[in-house]
Amino acid sequence: MNYPAPSPELDLGTIFPFDLDQFQKEAIASLNAGRSVVVCAPTGSGKTLVGEYAIYRALARGKRVFYTTPLKALSNQKLRDFREKFGFEQVGLLTGDASIHRDAPILVMTTEIFRNMLYGTPIGQVGISLVDVEAVILDECHYMNDRQRGTVWEESIIYCPREVQLAALSATVANSDQLTDWLNRVHGPTDLIYSDFRPVPLEFHFCNPKGLFPLLNDSKTKINPRLLQKKKGRGGERDRGRSGRPEAPGIIYTLSQLEQRDMLPAIYFIFSRRGCDKAVAEVGDLWLVNNEESQILRQQIDDFLARNPEAGRSGQIAPLYRGIAAHHAGILPAWKALVEELFQQGLIKVVFATETLAAGINMPARTTVISTLSKRTDTGHRLLNASEFLQMAGRAGRRGMDKQGHVVTVQTPFEGAKEAAYLGTSKPDPLVSQFTPSYGMVLNLLQTHTLDQTRELIERSFGQYMATLHLRPEYDEIAELEKQLAQLHEQIAAVDENELAIYEKLRQRLRVERQILKTLQEQAQEDRKEELGMMLDFAVSGTLLSLKGKNITVSSPVTAVLVGKSPGSGQAPYLVCLGHDNRWYVATTGDVVDLYAELPRIEVSPDLLPPPEMPLKPGQSRRGNEESFAIAVRIPNPIESLHLAPEVAEQLSRTAAVQEQLEAHPLHQSGNAATLFKRRAKYVELEAELEQMQGQVEQHSQRHWEEFLNLILILQHFGALDNLVPTQLGRIAAAIRGENELWLGLVFASGELDNLDPHHLAAAAAGLVMETPRPDSKVNFELSNEVVEALAKLRGIRRQMFQLQRRYNVALPIWLEFELIAIVEQWALGMEWTELCENTTLDEGDVVRILRRTLDLLSQIPHVPHLPDSFQRNAHRAMQLIDRFPVNEVVE
Repeated sequence: MNYPAPSPELDLGTIFPFDLDQFQKEAIASLNAGRSVVVCAPTGSGKTLVGEYAIYRALARGKRVFYTTPLKALSNQKLRDFREKFGFEQVGLLTGDASIHRDAPILVMTTEIFRNMLYGTPIGQVGISLVDVEAVILDECHYMNDRQRGTVWEESIIYCPREVQLAALSATVANSDQLTDWLNRVHGPTDLIYSDFRPVPLEFHFCNPKGLFPLLNDSKTKINPRLLQKKKGRGGERDRGRSGRPEAPGIIYTLSQLEQRDMLPAIYFIFSRRGCDKAVAEVGDLWLVNNEESQILRQQIDDFLARNPEAGRSGQIAPLYRGIAAHHAGILPAWKALVEELFQQGLIKVVFATETLAAGINMPARTTVISTLSKRTDTGHRLLNASEFLQMAGRAGRRGMDKQGHVVTVQTPFEGAKEAAYLGTSKPDPLVSQFTPSYGMVLNLLQTHTLDQTRELIERSFGQYMATLHLRPEYDEIAELEKQLAQLHEQIAAVDENELAIYEKLRQRLRVERQILKTLQEQAQEDRKEELGMMLDFAVSGTLLSLKGKNITVSSPVTAVLVGKSPGSGQAPYLVCLGHDNRWYVATTGDVVDLYAELPRIEVSPDLLPPPEMPLKPGQSRRGNEESFAIAVRIPNPIESLHLAPEVAEQLSRTAAVQEQLEAHPLHQSGNAATLFKRRAKYVELEAELEQMQGQVEQHSQRHWEEFLNLILILQHFGALDNLVPTQLGRIAAAIRGENELWLGLVFASGELDNLDPHHLAAAAAGLVMETPRPDSKVNFELSNEVVEALAKLRGIRRQMFQLQRRYNVALPIWLEFELIAIVEQWALGMEWTELCENTTLDEGDVVRILRRTLDLLSQIPHVPHLPDSFQRNAHRAMQLIDRFPVNEVVE
């Protein structure tokens, strides 16, 4: 769809009263040309401006824009930012549990909500449509790499109507060209706008116990040579601790290095919550703010605590007054929000944070410190990958505030400057598709599409596109095989199939007849050999023989006359013979292939002797003289068939007759017969090879569709699909958001939760969304019998699901937790927050997360079809019991 050029009232200079970067101008030009864009640029380079332009343009035309983000926290932040920029009434918000001013022209939402809308089924009916939506901005598009959220992004792009422009904003990834090419194929004309320019350049440093040094050489291509360890001398030994490994600099020492060089504020990344809390305690006595900042801080912190007296923690308040804070998933979200707000104002000088900070909210600093270059994962310790490192490094450097951003890597006992330089010079990793079909996807697509249409959608995924790219060499080989087969087919097709069949039969018959002949000849020869042995004993001078064997190496048997016998090495004598070729031969009885007793003997003079120089040993042969020649010429050439066994003679004539037939066949006379049969054999061979290859490629390329079909089989087994039509159970499951929609649908449809009181229902819901806790987690509350009994009745369904999922190789979680959920029941019964947290080993942030996940599930129940009214009312009441500070997310 071609959009008109920007309307006259849209003056770029007025909207953005500063010079735009080249990539921003290019992106705006592409949008104005009616094309979608993939904007790939470093963190903090101003990608959001492209989205803002699309918003200004839509407002000027009386149209709407959707702005999607991967996380609820990011959506809330965008809502605040856009209200400030575009006006309170112009912006609305849609997340899983909030709907504010949803008819506004600018609507911020999580990507999942957008995807659900595109299904066009009850799950997406949130009272809004895509009418008048001119563009959709997909912020943080590199989240396609995220294992849990990636599928939602791909679906959103696949299902989005082609007339809606997409602006995908992504951090730099290695294969942005492939992402763009894929969008071109599945959505419509799309331009890649790529920039690796950082408005605030990054400087990399390395900190060890001796000080802070540049990490890279002058050309920024490899390690600073000064950091390469010298093998000799005692200098290197002093930096080593008792274990013999290098020592890490202390946190206070590292911070003092930054303070001396005016490199604060900093985000100090430590990969564990405990590590962050310990760091705050360790530097707790440092004052990093001046008097003026200290007063502003005190006022804002005191105001916050007056409003939220339950949110303050003794280990966190005192350091915050001095400009020091921790930020991780274990901290109360309300306190984290305060930390973010104060940090953005420049009042906090160091935040000790886990890497989750790097992935989410916009919180840039002058410096980022990366305290270790490896992390613990499910599969053990590993070095950070390039994208993880760059994501953290990219938080350094605030546009318009810093001339330069600083990234400080730190010596540890296990990693040093070498690893830091490797990561500091790495290019970003490519985007990898995480596309995985789910029960919800199957049930929602089958409500509005046929199976063929659904397959077409699944095969448009980025995962399928990448698989096709990856399999390109195989596809080329298949094409080549098909080409060869077509050529061979053409050559073979020119011959009459019937004639070919006759000729082939004759060839096979000739082969068989020859085989029989050979066998008969061998048998006859064996019989003759025995006969010959006896006859040779009585043979006398003048007897005619036929010679060929081990000692008489001739191509065809030589007819010869026996002249005399000479004593041999064994019992049998050696035979001295004269051949018709006038040569003398010394043979053994084994060299005689025939003896012609029926032919008259030749008179041999007793004076005829072999040449005196010829030793009388088998295999010896000499030329004869004139005297022997007179006898040699009298030796006849007996006809071959003389001793032919009758069965051999008969078989010979039979073979000759078939040979004649074959030679008379037109195919044989054309002279192409041999070539043709070679081609036919080649054709069969290629056909088998092609079939095998296509099978392998199909297996790789159809993986997602296979997974989709397996989910259909499981859904049919449980009665959620009748053939391919969602049943009542199917429609219940389709309306649920979750990691395993079928499991939740089965639970809701079972009726086991229908009569639970609201506080019991809250605990049961928590059991369905809570991941298996760490073994050392515990709560000091007993779970009510009502909840235990209701959940226990679900074990049968769960066992059945496990078995089927295992059979079909489906790895979707089926949560049913009894541990820890008593904490949700107590909260729903009105227990105070501090008392609740005193009775568990869980961090506050974890308790909030469990309660919010529970709230998210409960909030869906009133909107799921075919559920009893009483159950839906109880769910609503349970929500009200849970949704209070600090669980509720305050969005004004």
